[in-house]
Amino acid sequence: MLQTIDHEDGIRELRLARPPVNALNPALVRALRTAVEDAPGEGATALLLSGSPGMFSAGLDVPELLALDRARFEPFWRDFFGLCAALARSPIPAAAAVTGHSPAGGAVLALMCDWRVMAHGPFKIGLNEVQVGLTVPGCIQAALRRLLGSHRAERLLVAGAMLDAEQARAVGFVDELADVDHVVAHALTWLRELLALPRKAMLETRAMARADLAAIFADPAALPVHEFLDGWFAPEAQAVLHALVAKLKEKKS
Repeated sequence: MLQTIDHEDGIRELRLARPPVNALNPALVRALRTAVEDAPGEGATALLLSGSPGMFSAGLDVPELLALDRARFEPFWRDFFGLCAALARSPIPAAAAVTGHSPAGGAVLALMCDWRVMAHGPFKIGLNEVQVGLTVPGCIQAALRRLLGSHRAERLLVAGAMLDAEQARAVGFVDELADVDHVVAHALTWLRELLALPRKAMLETRAMARADLAAIFADPAALPVHEFLDGWFAPEAQAVLHALVAKLKEKKS
């Protein structure tokens, strides 16, 4: 479900390994949150999030999550916000090796990192929640505005737009493109170049530069969990989500 690979220079890779599409269910999100939170104390100097070739993460595991009532769904969403906070406030650099498709929750994970390398090819990334009847939480919208600017973020968010790799690079959603087999290697190179800098100066400057993002997630307990739950269980969202799951089952059959 989650593979931990320790590279030279103290770089810890957290590889999503939940076939077939690395969908984010409660167990995976909890494991990833714990791994991100624990890494600095275990001696990691940097983090690398990765997926499988062609698929970083398809986002939330909608079929599994639809089976949860509100009381069981709330802990998952608190963990997801906690994972975002752990990445946004991490004292060590984090890079995302976006090895393929990365809609919705997958895009959010990449958004929280310092640097994003995405695979060339027919892969898409974006916050497409509106297309499935959901509202992107305000804290995640703020993180996207920080990256892209207010107007560009507005247009993408309201449309629930998905961008191909070239478009994502052009607007700044990702920082670099690489062949699918070399995405992880390029992300490792970026991290190693960062770690080669004088450490104290680099980390202090990084903390100052990311202070606005860290502030968004300063108090995970205050993040809008109940607002998202209200939206998830609203009739419109439930109808769209159930129709999506039915379509997926039809494709499989």
